[in-house]
Amino acid sequence: MRIEDSWIDGLLDRALAEDLGREGDITSKAIFPDSPRATAVIKSKDAGVVSGIYLLNPLFRKIDPRVVLAPAVEDGAPLEKGTQICTLDGPITAILAGERIALNFLQHLSGIASAASRLQALIAHTPARLLDTRKTTPGLRMLEKKAVADGGGTNHRIGLYDMILIKDTHVTAAGGVGPALDRVRSYLGATTQIKVEVEVRDEEELCQAIAKSPDRIMLDNMDVTTMRRCVELVRASNPGIELEASGGISEKSIVAVAQTGVDFISCGWITHSAPALDIHLLIQ
Repeated sequence: MRIEDSWIDGLLDRALAEDLGREGDITSKAIFPDSPRATAVIKSKDAGVVSGIYLLNPLFRKIDPRVVLAPAVEDGAPLEKGTQICTLDGPITAILAGERIALNFLQHLSGIASAASRLQALIAHTPARLLDTRKTTPGLRMLEKKAVADGGGTNHRIGLYDMILIKDTHVTAAGGVGPALDRVRSYLGATTQIKVEVEVRDEEELCQAIAKSPDRIMLDNMDVTTMRRCVELVRASNPGIELEASGGISEKSIVAVAQTGVDFISCGWITHSAPALDIHLLIQ
């Protein structure tokens, strides 16, 4: 996915202001007053998938344009323990000023990409695709969703503005799946560019949804047996409806869920709880 340069620019300005304040890196200034040139290498200490390299050039350019970055791999590339991600050459104070910000982004985003890659690989023998959710770090959603894509996952809606997703809270307040879908159709009118998805919790709600022909139905928190019955019902009655499974998806459960025949499986933990990938910077 494409992230606007201006958005990245603002994010990096905030990150630098947070870490450097007005005085900058006073430790490095004290030890290296003449700021000699140095070469550093960023390497992975774990196996996984890398994401976030695209942030490094604009980051170090803001600190000191004399820093030269040479990537050794691209975002989305597999990493082994010891894989070199990039080298940096320039004033040592500039390299050290950006070290922690660079590693924080790389470790967090590569952790997400690695988690997405593991889950997508587990279901590669099925037609199902792994989806992310809106369970992202506020302010970092675009980066985290790109990390999912770098790991081989598929992006769900970006926010509340680009897709209709009728959740259980909407259904309860509207008086049922049918009334909620009727109100959405009335709101959209002749608009067909916006996809409509509705969440269902049981077979009764599923039948109400099928009758209204949404673009996609989310099978939420169902056991595998119930989910399989729901998939068979939809395929028999309205095969054009996409099916998404959600709720409690993990590495242990995702294969069984994929084998029910759903089209998509959404998983929140790949963005909100994926462990960071261990990546470090070494001055050579």
